[in-house]
Amino acid sequence: MGQSVTLSAWLTDKSGKGKIQFLKLRDGSGFVQATVFKGDVSEEVFEAAKRLTQEQAVTVTGEVRADERAPGGVELSVRELTPVSENHAEYPITPKEHGIEFLMDHRHLWLRHRRPWAIMRVRDCIQRSVVEFFHGEGFVRFDSPFFTPNAAEGTTELFEIDLFGEDKAYLSQTGQLHAEAGALAFGKVYTFGPTFRAEKSKTRRHLLEFWMIEPEVAPSNHTENMALQERFVSFLVRRVLEQCATELEVLGRDLGKLRGAAEGNYPRVTYTEALDIVRKHIEEGDLPDNVQADVQPVEWGDDLGAPHETILGHHFDRPVIIEKYPAAIKAFYMQPDPTDARVALCDDMIAPEGYGEIIGGSERIHDYELLKGRIEHEGLPLEAFDWYLDLRRMGSVPHAGFGMGLERVVAWITGIDHIREAIPFPRMLTRMKP
Repeated sequence: MGQSVTLSAWLTDKSGKGKIQFLKLRDGSGFVQATVFKGDVSEEVFEAAKRLTQEQAVTVTGEVRADERAPGGVELSVRELTPVSENHAEYPITPKEHGIEFLMDHRHLWLRHRRPWAIMRVRDCIQRSVVEFFHGEGFVRFDSPFFTPNAAEGTTELFEIDLFGEDKAYLSQTGQLHAEAGALAFGKVYTFGPTFRAEKSKTRRHLLEFWMIEPEVAPSNHTENMALQERFVSFLVRRVLEQCATELEVLGRDLGKLRGAAEGNYPRVTYTEALDIVRKHIEEGDLPDNVQADVQPVEWGDDLGAPHETILGHHFDRPVIIEKYPAAIKAFYMQPDPTDARVALCDDMIAPEGYGEIIGGSERIHDYELLKGRIEHEGLPLEAFDWYLDLRRMGSVPHAGFGMGLERVVAWITGIDHIREAIPFPRMLTRMKP
């Protein structure tokens, strides 16, 4: 304290009267209040401070001093102030309340404000921690292509690309299949990049373009895969709690709801056990506020819906791993359980507080004939998967991996209501701009 500093910043808001002006400034790293006393500065500086408009860029020199009344507990007593430029239009996002569609229409400007600033800094912390975790575990980052000739999971929810009128390709849904090739070359790899799903969904959990982290390990199995997921997610939560206290405070996040996730010890229940938990909550009327009272139990063989995942998240105080789903509702590459062929050696990790699935993973089929038969059963073209089958023809071993949606994890950890705020510029069914 008492040190003189020079700050390049933008004005977020100001107030004052008479001989004092209060300037709220931001420089990208944070926010601070600056005070301009008429007796401490020249007449030109004081008048310049009075003329400043919202989001005008300035250079400010002043003395840092403690002040419990100021945001952040410190204040800058201004001695010099120079406007860097003049604004050529009125800034549209004023301190009054604005609707979410208006804010999203002005997303390029809204990113400057406290809430998105805090969310994006948590996102950055998570991204850095992803790299830190996997390299600490001996993984190699492995880049997969964005263009693919086929669907990895046999769906039709693909963005089709015309390759110069001669052929078709698709934007990738996942980097998993190519990551499997990487795992058989390097042992442990992870992909980290954008993926694309052409789902006509308007829910708070869906985007058309999102980022995925997809590790693959060879050799490995279902049990080891679940343990890796738990280590990974608990590590990310710990890093955010350690490094983003200010950002979480800005967001009003209840830290108590994250501490269990940081500790690990995630419960594991089978799909069948999960159905029983859901049914009991429905029968007893013990439902989260955001689940409608007419929700129905899940019949064995059907997939869990968003309300059922919310109920499961409500049941536990930390993420829960649901394993061994019916093979018929899962992807063709998942290894059947040798003790019960009806189910696959797969799992989903469900976040608490209604945020739903954040991870999906499985042990992969390593037997050539079994995988070939599954591809044919799904009606997929064998020629498109000839290279993938090569991985089973030559040097195949049991291996496993998972995918984690970055934006869903950001939404859960920050406590925001909609996934659109978890990415700088969301691409949705109803939004392509800015």
